[in-house]
Amino acid sequence: MGLMNRIRPGQSQSDNVTTTNVSTISETPEAVTSFANDDKDPASKSPEDGLHGDDAKSANEVPTEAAQSGVQNIEAVTLTWTKKSLIGIFISIWFVYLLNAFQSSTVGGFLPYVTSDFGSHSLLNVIDVVASSMTAAVFIPLAKTLDLWGRAEGFLIMVGFCELGLIIMAVSKNLSTYCAANVFYQVGFTGLIYTIDVVTADATNLRNRALAYAFTSSPYMISAFAGSYAADKMLADIGWAWGFGIFAFIMPLVCAPLYLLLTLNLRKARKQGLAKKEPSGRTLQQSIWYYLIEFDALGVFLFAAGLVIFLLPYNIASSAPHGWSTGYIIAMIVVGFILLVGFALNELYFAPVPFLKFHFLTDRTMVGACLLDLTYQISYYCWNNYFTSFLQVVNYLSVAEAGYVNNTFSVVSGFLLFLVGWGIRKTGYFKWLLWIGLPLYIFAQGLMIYFRNPTGYVGYIVMTQIFISIGGSVFILCMQLAVLATVDHQHVAAALALLNVTGTTGGSIGYTISGAIWTNVFEKALRRYLPESALPNIVDIYGDIEVQLSYAKGTAERIGIQKAYAYAQTRMLAAGTAIMCLSFIWVALIRNHNVSKMSQTKGNVF
Repeated sequence: MGLMNRIRPGQSQSDNVTTTNVSTISETPEAVTSFANDDKDPASKSPEDGLHGDDAKSANEVPTEAAQSGVQNIEAVTLTWTKKSLIGIFISIWFVYLLNAFQSSTVGGFLPYVTSDFGSHSLLNVIDVVASSMTAAVFIPLAKTLDLWGRAEGFLIMVGFCELGLIIMAVSKNLSTYCAANVFYQVGFTGLIYTIDVVTADATNLRNRALAYAFTSSPYMISAFAGSYAADKMLADIGWAWGFGIFAFIMPLVCAPLYLLLTLNLRKARKQGLAKKEPSGRTLQQSIWYYLIEFDALGVFLFAAGLVIFLLPYNIASSAPHGWSTGYIIAMIVVGFILLVGFALNELYFAPVPFLKFHFLTDRTMVGACLLDLTYQISYYCWNNYFTSFLQVVNYLSVAEAGYVNNTFSVVSGFLLFLVGWGIRKTGYFKWLLWIGLPLYIFAQGLMIYFRNPTGYVGYIVMTQIFISIGGSVFILCMQLAVLATVDHQHVAAALALLNVTGTTGGSIGYTISGAIWTNVFEKALRRYLPESALPNIVDIYGDIEVQLSYAKGTAERIGIQKAYAYAQTRMLAAGTAIMCLSFIWVALIRNHNVSKMSQTKGNVF
């Protein structure tokens, strides 16, 4: 769970009180709305601006009546909390991001050794395909949870998933148990960051949101090197299982302040009469049916199952008894495809409350941003999963050193996010940054193809990572800002959920492409480059990074392994670079919104 697709912004704070032009917010919850210029004083606005003067003021002193209860509750909170509470929220968010950044960096160092302990180093992508596909299916129900139940409730549920995943990981004794735990772990931490990003959007106006996201994402600069060092020490001294156990202990302590701040301020809002807790009037059976419909349980199942079953064969076909002709490989592809078609038909014609908000897809900015995220994630994860393994085997780096190189993105982008956020705040526009970042990103990824060889200097790889970080910093903020600029406050969670669904699905596809290339290319390359004396051990070499590292520098076996890595990685990078070229079309679709003239939130926000 790297920075590039988990940074989904964080925030900052200020005394600005933004006002929402009520006339621009549709009474229909599903409507995608635009926002009026809020530069003018409310009293001076013309009649077509909607409410004005005292009417506008009173409308902005109460939560939006047409919004769902979770949105009304958070608006009540921002209308009643103090500046100290606002600052406390951002500090709490910063520490949760710090925990996520540190565990992400550390666990990234564990993973090749966890799978190698189970003799399955080459199944890295299989684990991530399953977890990413399940995670992609969670965002929309989680958005519903945040809107129907509340931000604090959704946050608490995700903390529970994190805890469950970490504990099961710590005690897992086989790959299947670890894989199941990894699903809970990735769903939990990805959902946790998504929830925090929604809260950040609740507590900021659009003009400052990119800067605020930069602030809450800044812990990645701290954890990049510390996490890699910790992974190295834990593997050497206490083992990866205790590493997961330590994070399971720390997790509740770090997350408690944010949960308490949200719940205590909601209680305060209820005492002041701005938030109400009304009984549903439903029986238990009626409530179960109601939430099954609201969360589109059938759609979630069809999407998650279809994505996993359809993508998995591309990672395991090479190890099947008869390759692509194996019966269960063909069956999985067919069944997965049928489930995905069934999902589409269910969403279009049968679901009372669709999993996806199809009306969002009528807005070209939403479509462009989501497709950019999809392409970006596919491109990145085509090659990244075996990057640290490559650095250790080919460039002779330690676990910590490989982590430092891999986390170049985290360090550089952590700083550049502030510059991007500042640029957006000063100009009010963000699209110009995309036209700068996109060509640079493609150029840098193309350079990695040239420098990814056994005789290459690792410093050149670091240089390309810096260039990639510049482009990534732009994508991270601008994609989120683009989707948020197309909706009202009622649909913030849904818009971010749609962006996360497409991005995480892109990650799954990227893992699948990477796995397909790896399983179909790497072992064949090993047979080509290894000396005949090493061929009897090819299964162990293929499946265990520690066996790969056991061959001394300069030996025929080590050189053969290095050449096989370079051969496979070059093809992964070529695929990722080619796919990323589609992004020029997606950026062209995005409107050049002036976010400084848009209002979305209420109360004491940054």
